[in-house]
Amino acid sequence: MPGEFQLIQQFFQREQAEQPAEGVLLGIGDDCALLQMPIGKQLAVSVDTLVAGVHFPLDADAELIAERALRTNLSDLAAMGADPLWFTLALTLPEANEEWLRNFSRGLFACAREYKIALIGGDTTSGPLTITIQVMGTIAPGTAMRRDGANIGDFILVTYNLGDGAAALAVIQDRIYCDESSAGYLHERFYRPVPRLQESALIRGLATAALDISDGLVADLQHICDASDVGAIIDVENLPLSSAVQSLNNPTQALEWALSGGDDYELCFTVAPEKMADVAMLIAQGKLNATVIGEIVPGNKVICEYEGEPFTLANTGYQHF
Repeated sequence: MPGEFQLIQQFFQREQAEQPAEGVLLGIGDDCALLQMPIGKQLAVSVDTLVAGVHFPLDADAELIAERALRTNLSDLAAMGADPLWFTLALTLPEANEEWLRNFSRGLFACAREYKIALIGGDTTSGPLTITIQVMGTIAPGTAMRRDGANIGDFILVTYNLGDGAAALAVIQDRIYCDESSAGYLHERFYRPVPRLQESALIRGLATAALDISDGLVADLQHICDASDVGAIIDVENLPLSSAVQSLNNPTQALEWALSGGDDYELCFTVAPEKMADVAMLIAQGKLNATVIGEIVPGNKVICEYEGEPFTLANTGYQHF
């Protein structure tokens, strides 16, 4: 059975060595990586842990697990307006299964190449399957999209569609059934969510606050409200839903998924009224796919309304504990 260092060299160090990375003076294989930050940039850092049976099905394909793990972490960089640069990987494995590692490595580096982010180090250990990835990116000083900048009167927008992540999990777990085309789309949205880095770059100078939607729109928008000391109203009838979610023919469930299902990894951001013309132009030009779904108001809570009437949620979002 191969040891830790043999596994690292076989499946991770050798692969990364074929991809020279910006700013990496010393990468995988030593006690620390040595990195050179680009001049005039700040470092944005985020770390997330994915646990088998909690964040992905126990029997999921290793290649898809790797893609999901890195993509969801890249979404945090997009939320801040940062450009991907480096990442580390801590991998806890029940056993040193070479076929599983080969497939995991394939998915990981396919995603890393797509988003031009370099693996610079990490750790492997024995235990229940757990994946921890730390991503690092760069951003110009003073341009980060934070959660604490929303103001009363700002418009609330989201990119693309909501509810796909929760609908996808229901399909994967055989709790609902749909046609083959919709199932394929939802499967892709769950395992290969698109970190909205391009959209992030477009709105970086326009948004007053932003985050990515991982725990559910209501729960995550509440983070903006808490940080900015404001409230929010969501116009539920304006929530963008994919044709796959709409094809499930359960409108109430679709809205619940969009509001509290989580796992969408879309951007939720706020824009001041005087900047909305610029955002509208990007949307009209086809450069930005985003929808106005509400407004920042006085208060400290997120309120959901459907055509002006209160809309009550059974669940407000994912709870970590």
